[in-house]
Amino acid sequence: MSVRESFEPLRQAFLGDPYPSYAARRAHLDALCDLIRSNQQQIVEAISADFGGRSAYETRIAEIFPTVSAIRYIRSHLRRWMKPQSRTVPVPFKFGSAKVMYQPVGVVGIIAPWNYPFQLAVEPAAYALAAGNRVLIKPSEVTPLTATLLRRLISERFSDKVMSVVTGGAGVAAAFSKLPFDHILFTGSTEVGRMIMKAASDNLVPLTLELGGKSPVILHDSFPVAPAAARIALGKWSNAGQTCIAPDYVLVSEQRRDALIEQLVNVTRKSYPSIKDNSDYTSIISRRHYDRLRALLTDAEMKGARTIVINPDGEHIPDDAHRLPPSLLLDVRPDMKVMQEEIFGPILPMMTYKTLDDEIDYVNQHPRPLALYYFDRDRARANDVLRRTISGGAVLNDIALHFFIDDLPFGGVGPSGMGRYHGFDGFETFSHKKGVFVQSRFNATAILSPPRGERLNKLMKILIGA
Repeated sequence: MSVRESFEPLRQAFLGDPYPSYAARRAHLDALCDLIRSNQQQIVEAISADFGGRSAYETRIAEIFPTVSAIRYIRSHLRRWMKPQSRTVPVPFKFGSAKVMYQPVGVVGIIAPWNYPFQLAVEPAAYALAAGNRVLIKPSEVTPLTATLLRRLISERFSDKVMSVVTGGAGVAAAFSKLPFDHILFTGSTEVGRMIMKAASDNLVPLTLELGGKSPVILHDSFPVAPAAARIALGKWSNAGQTCIAPDYVLVSEQRRDALIEQLVNVTRKSYPSIKDNSDYTSIISRRHYDRLRALLTDAEMKGARTIVINPDGEHIPDDAHRLPPSLLLDVRPDMKVMQEEIFGPILPMMTYKTLDDEIDYVNQHPRPLALYYFDRDRARANDVLRRTISGGAVLNDIALHFFIDDLPFGGVGPSGMGRYHGFDGFETFSHKKGVFVQSRFNATAILSPPRGERLNKLMKILIGA
């Protein structure tokens, strides 16, 4: 079945029922939640096979848990979200009333990435269904087993008039992005995001772009090194760094760099005493991405950087295993490719600074990141850093946890994305906010009609002022 043939039943179904009831939306969310909970092992196995080895715990923690949590959150708030919101009416029209009606936009297209191939397809779909839309999902061709499983599970639980999945490569993705959707959510690279935006522009399709970028960690001297290192390591090495909100580089004072290095090495050795066959450590998704990461290391080393490879057992790991050990990169400079491109792997550059202002200037002089992580015991100083920097989201004294807070909006800014979802913001993203004014039986609008005269002049003086 072609992409267009999958799209049309969804379009026609929406035209026939443009405002699904609360009960219908709740039933869709219940079915989606049950689908996830009853197929956990299949999801874990498919993703691991696609990666050539991915921690089952990481899949449960970062894909299954947040998706189920989000659906539960949506269900508990949906009835309230669907209610029209009253708005203030100005004095001349006081007898009438104003409200905002949240209306489904129609058919939502979701283009999901390979790094979290289940969660980043299904959680946006839950918000789109909650808003009353039909959904068409295009999973990544880089994770074909997960894509096939997702298509089968969705087809078993949902009518093709509610939600469908289409699979395939670049040709399918190109055709998908050219369809006249009512909204598209894309998660992936900035480069591909530009292509999606260009294709969608022919139909003036609204977009939510969840991209990436270089998310910095700033470690202030007031924060203890050991807990900071443990949190940075967990956020960076999980999924072998293949996470859009993973720390991309660290800014640390010159006097504390070596202490941070020591702690990062120690905590990484404890977490991953071996690399080659460790079920807790995830492989790089493909040879192409593995080679790209190796090239980043080579470029940095040729330009004077020093690499600390954390391979506790000293194992020989063949390239075809796609297992890149956690690596710290020291003495990096802005002209190195590793400091210009999103890394998306287990490489952590470290840069030193002399003052906090130096760090803030460095962050602000580069494209706005998807996330910013700041460690500091002084809350006033931390709030000042938040005010002086712009990022999609931020976490104080930890890494990546804002993504798991269902009530917080999630999204980028500028090159790291546009638009938001999660929480009410997710429901709002996939809704049309229709402004509605209800005129009262008793009103004074007749005075505005011609022929106009002194009565209107007096009214204007009262409303505008002398």
